[in-house]
Amino acid sequence: MSPAPARLGRTGLLLLVGIALGWGLNWPIMKHVLTRLPPLSFRSFCLVAGGLGVLLLARRARQPITIPAHWRRSFAWITATNILGWNVFAIYGVWLLPSGRAALLGYTMPIWSILLAAWLLDERLDRRKLAALTIGMCGTGALIGADFAAMARAPVGVLCMLTAALSWAVGVILIKRAPLPVPTATLTGWSMLAAGLPMWLVALFIEHIDWSRADGFAVFGVLYNIGIAYMFCYWAWNRIVLMVPVAVSSLASLVTPLVGVLGGMIFLGERPGALEWLGAGLVLGAQAVMAWPKRRSVDG
Repeated sequence: MSPAPARLGRTGLLLLVGIALGWGLNWPIMKHVLTRLPPLSFRSFCLVAGGLGVLLLARRARQPITIPAHWRRSFAWITATNILGWNVFAIYGVWLLPSGRAALLGYTMPIWSILLAAWLLDERLDRRKLAALTIGMCGTGALIGADFAAMARAPVGVLCMLTAALSWAVGVILIKRAPLPVPTATLTGWSMLAAGLPMWLVALFIEHIDWSRADGFAVFGVLYNIGIAYMFCYWAWNRIVLMVPVAVSSLASLVTPLVGVLGGMIFLGERPGALEWLGAGLVLGAQAVMAWPKRRSVDG
């Protein structure tokens, strides 16, 4: 098998832009929905509906939609970490924290995934990756520091988001370590469905969902989560993870919380300060380091 390219190609970059906008804008959207609907019911409903939608599209495209029996154990671990762990902890994290800050904590994922990839996948930590990781995480740290007091008032929310980030990182490693021989849509659809159904069953016992409380924007948020955040973004993310090394995909994801912070400013009235602008510049700088072409050796 040929090695994965060190940089995202044109298709990967287009997918990345779609993910950054789709997932980034979803953080303030989720924050509003959670003022109207209970977290687990909301998240599980969107997962189940999104999973069914992706599988329906795969079926219409005449793609195989079954997981081979001898791969189902790997599939279960990928689902438990990449989808279930991330979604359960993240939805409670964003419920307890400001939406933009929850996004930033969730996107500490590159730290864990790059370190795990060096340990478990033997991905080399060269100077470029280390520089980009350092710059990107300094940017994330600046953005977190801009509202540290608010997060300190909700330590459970902080713990939820950090646990979600670690779970997501483990899921990325599992996808790379044992890629399932199925189309990306099949993996995405069944993962969302397999995670969403048990979440929905639990929600039936511990939550009461009252759809009459959902205003027009909350309904839009539910539909947005099903169609954009789940059906498109999860499919696109799984594609990117399989296309490039873990360090490349993980660092590329740092653009998403930046969009989340900007979305919070636009939709929720949050105002940027000096640290926010510094953090934004550093995050974009990390992307530039990874995207900058390597110099070819004079010897060829």
